[in-house]
Amino acid sequence: MLVAMKQTTRAFSLLELIVALAIAATLAAFAIPSYHGHIAKAHRTDAASALYRAAQFVESPAHADGAPLPAGLDQAPQGGRAVYRLRILPADDSNGGYALEAQPLDNGPMAEDACGTFILDATGARSNRSTLGADSGDCWSAH
Repeated sequence: MLVAMKQTTRAFSLLELIVALAIAATLAAFAIPSYHGHIAKAHRTDAASALYRAAQFVESPAHADGAPLPAGLDQAPQGGRAVYRLRILPADDSNGGYALEAQPLDNGPMAEDACGTFILDATGARSNRSTLGADSGDCWSAH
């Protein structure tokens, strides 16, 4: 006596696949811009931190007047691929003796950022130079 076994094949229907893809696309639509926002905020925080490190160096006895920033202090982040270049700006009547700027690289991820160039002077004043008109307080905050 032979008993025939019936095999059943289970698979996803086209409708189930389309619904799963729609859910994944919706999640991606919200997650990707949020991720880019977090990355931009991290780069801005790196720029501000690098300016404070450079200010400590400029105010130390190890710094000779007129000398550029040494390697490592001339970029943000400090190690790896640079996103911002730092430099010392000349003294004028308003900046207390020096100013430092962190300018985004033209071909970097922050080239079109609304915060633009970060500036910190010897008096502790923080500002940004941008053609997009971002609020400096938002650019320097860590929130």
